[in-house]
Amino acid sequence: MDTQRKKGMLDVCVLAVLKEGPSYGYMIMKSIGSSIGISESTLYPILKRLEQNGSLKTYRKEYNGRMRKYYQLTSSGQKRIDDFLEEWKELERMYEFVKRENEKKPWTLGQEEIQPEEKRADTEKGENSL
Repeated sequence: MDTQRKKGMLDVCVLAVLKEGPSYGYMIMKSIGSSIGISESTLYPILKRLEQNGSLKTYRKEYNGRMRKYYQLTSSGQKRIDDFLEEWKELERMYEFVKRENEKKPWTLGQEEIQPEEKRADTEKGENSL
């Protein structure tokens, strides 16, 4: 899969986990990991990027004597999920088109070859001069 496409999709996966409510890094990774393999070295840069672009916000809370960083979905993050789902509908239509076209009988040799405009014009001039 294209790296940029995958990166954007992972961002939305992280946001989707946070739709259930605030969570911390390890739990987000565990939630996503059940469906998609993701490592800490992939997750934490995504969380930082999503925080920087306003898709999520963070806060710290004590847990067993340590401070734990929690991530929470923002309205901007929810809009990103909604936009992704809408764009996905368009991608599905494109996928179905490509699939349908791919299933058609392939072009075979012996069919008339389509010529570029210039070549066609030269051929027509040659025929007219005979």
